[in-house]
Amino acid sequence: MKVTWFGHSAFRVETGSAVIMIDPFLSGNPTWEGSVEEASDGATHVVLTHGHADHIGDTVEICKATGALLIANFEICNYLAAQGVENISPGNHGGQQHYDDFSVAFVQAWHSSADIVDGNLIYLGNPAGIVVTSKAEPGKVLYHTGDTDIFSDMALINEIYKPTIGIVPVGDRFTMGADLAAMACKRFFAFETIIPCHYGTFPIIDQTPEKFVAAMEGHNVVVVERGVALDL
Repeated sequence: MKVTWFGHSAFRVETGSAVIMIDPFLSGNPTWEGSVEEASDGATHVVLTHGHADHIGDTVEICKATGALLIANFEICNYLAAQGVENISPGNHGGQQHYDDFSVAFVQAWHSSADIVDGNLIYLGNPAGIVVTSKAEPGKVLYHTGDTDIFSDMALINEIYKPTIGIVPVGDRFTMGADLAAMACKRFFAFETIIPCHYGTFPIIDQTPEKFVAAMEGHNVVVVERGVALDL
């Protein structure tokens, strides 16, 4: 499995012939200097955790340019279909979707999910974490927590899906900070690899993952350079 981070919570996950863009906040992301076209080249799927603008990002542009299938909750799929996304596959918590090279499941996240259009707040369903289970590479299970607080049912997510790769927010204010993220990883999971995200993008969140790395001493935390693929 190949994982590339583009800053904030935006990732590209490649497994088998699938190229999955997760929360592709690219063109508006002040920490990403590449192009949307470069980052999303060959994309086959776009998966969204929730409906905030810094997670929907360039989904419409990517789906239109590549024909990628949008996988998101019912509300987001219909919201973006109205903006020209033709291929949608809605889902929701507790359900899975199965494709040739992977399956994706929606799991709980403690956050919110909405967009603002012409000054009006538009509800976009419940926020989620996503679990990507590779069929092309058995044993590779990636859990992108989305934006979330710690919650005790993370233990159930671990029991059901047994994720080996964890992508966790550590920037505080809108998500877990370093201490809670470290508690979640150590108490509820047995990740082989942990990738911190959702930091450094805006001045009001933590600028580095250093506090999280320190709290996770003895665990395999990988601080990924933006735009550089990590083979897992």
